Amino acid sequence: MEKQHTLEDVKKTVIIEAPIQKVWDTVSTAEGIASWFMPNDFQPKVGHEFHVQSPFGPSPCKVLEMDAPHRLSFSWDTDGWIVSFHLKEQDGKTEFTLIHGGWKQPGSILPKANEKSSVIRDRMAHGWDQIVNERLKKAVEG
Repeated sequence: MEKQHTLEDVKKTVIIEAPIQKVWDTVSTAEGIASWFMPNDFQPKVGHEFHVQSPFGPSPCKVLEMDAPHRLSFSWDTDGWIVSFHLKEQDGKTEFTLIHGGWKQPGSILPKANEKSSVIRDRMAHGWDQIVNERLKKAVEG
């Protein structure tokens, strides 16, 4: 029997012209996250349950990991997604990497969007490009 494979994580990395603490403040507070991602009621503590206001309505999330100012992970919605932010300081700049994992088999239907997992993953990969490379950079750098 052939093993079903899951889709590869979406991974986006960008260099932000700002110190790590400034980037961390933008990715680890409700106000900061709203400035580049979506409105939310995030609180920076492990176990906190919050919602992001997505195009499909409120999406339940939960903070899974916090290691200020280097790493933050949270579950997103009910399909098993995990979103992680990884920050590394580099000579006064910050390397920011977003990883969106927890994808199911390519043909699995995601109920909220009523689309195949592979279709949503491709859409999200393009969306994260703009969100990380443009909106986050602009929110931090001004």
